[in-house]
Amino acid sequence: MARITKNRKKALGKIDADKQYTLSEAAKLVKEITMTKFDSSVDIDVSLGVDPRKADQMVRGTVSLPHGTGKDVRVLVLCTPDKEEEARNAGADHVGLDEYIEKIKGGWTDVDVVIAMPSVMGKLGPLGRILGPRGLMPNPKVGTVTNNVGSTVTEVKQGKIDFKVDKFGIVHTGVGKVSFDADKIIENAREFLQTINKLKPSAAKGTYMKSIYLSSTMSPGIRIDVKSITAE
Repeated sequence: MARITKNRKKALGKIDADKQYTLSEAAKLVKEITMTKFDSSVDIDVSLGVDPRKADQMVRGTVSLPHGTGKDVRVLVLCTPDKEEEARNAGADHVGLDEYIEKIKGGWTDVDVVIAMPSVMGKLGPLGRILGPRGLMPNPKVGTVTNNVGSTVTEVKQGKIDFKVDKFGIVHTGVGKVSFDADKIIENAREFLQTINKLKPSAAKGTYMKSIYLSSTMSPGIRIDVKSITAE
């Protein structure tokens, strides 16, 4: 524990608490302050001036990160037999229907994304209480309910992610790994932030992007100057 505290102090010493960094500066700094022995995720947190309790201020969407997340995304495809080969050829880790529905009912959720065909959604109703809280329930709004299972698997594997504002008005997602070049972190983060900006609800009043922080696993957050996002 003392070693971690020492490392954290060292990391904090590199961050000027009174400064708001540009995205470029933050991406380089997050690589310097990460003290973990494993390849940490680089995360971004955006605090939005919205009230997520109101349907007309919900911010939710998908974004394809240019350089992927650096994470091996495990994909389950629930489909009819005629689509199984297409899903497997695209790289799906698990493909089937009834046997996986039973596994999930038994508590199995060892995947990152679940894709389902519209024709099988009727069978998935009982899974909502298991998949819903984990953010795994297929949803047409984010493209995980589709007949184009092959192309959707490919997109997810290459770095397409879905995101949703939480009850505190914060959107949180990973935009890469510390091992990424700073330029790749910058491009991924900028793509995500531009997507968030385009999704601004018309009902949202006042400042939309209130704060942006970049961090890695167990590192302090680096505050980004919101104005620099459009200027860079």
